[in-house]
Amino acid sequence: MEEKYPSILDRIKSTLIDTILFITGMLLFTNILEMFDNVPNWVRMVLFISLLMYEPICIAFGGTFGNLKMKIRVRKNSDVTKSITIFQSIIRYFFKVVLGWISILAILISPKSRTLHDMICGSIMIKVDE
Repeated sequence: MEEKYPSILDRIKSTLIDTILFITGMLLFTNILEMFDNVPNWVRMVLFISLLMYEPICIAFGGTFGNLKMKIRVRKNSDVTKSITIFQSIIRYFFKVVLGWISILAILISPKSRTLHDMICGSIMIKVDE
C-alpha cells in the first residue's frame, strides 16, 4: 500500500485547530481560577501541565482533535501501522516547540514529507482515508 503524506497546509490547519483548543483551555482555566481566592500553586501547575500534555498524550493514543479532523496521523516511521509511544510523543513535542517553523522546512527536502521533529523521534505523519 502506497502511503500518502499530508501537505504543509493540512499540517498548518491541524495545528491551528489545536492551537485554538489550547488557547480556549487556557482561557477556561484562567476564568475558573479567578472565581476562587488563594488557589494553591500546585493546582495551577497541574492545569498548566495538563494543557502542555494535550498533544503528546493525544498523539500517542491516535491523534489530536486537529489531526483527526484533518485526517492525518502520526505513526512510527519503521511501521506506519503502529502509533508512536508516549515517550516518543513527548520528545517529538519538545523538539516541535523548540524548533518551531524551522522544523517544518525539512518537509521541502524530505521524500516522505517528514519534519525535523519527526526525524528526531522516528515518526512520520500520514494521511488516512478514515
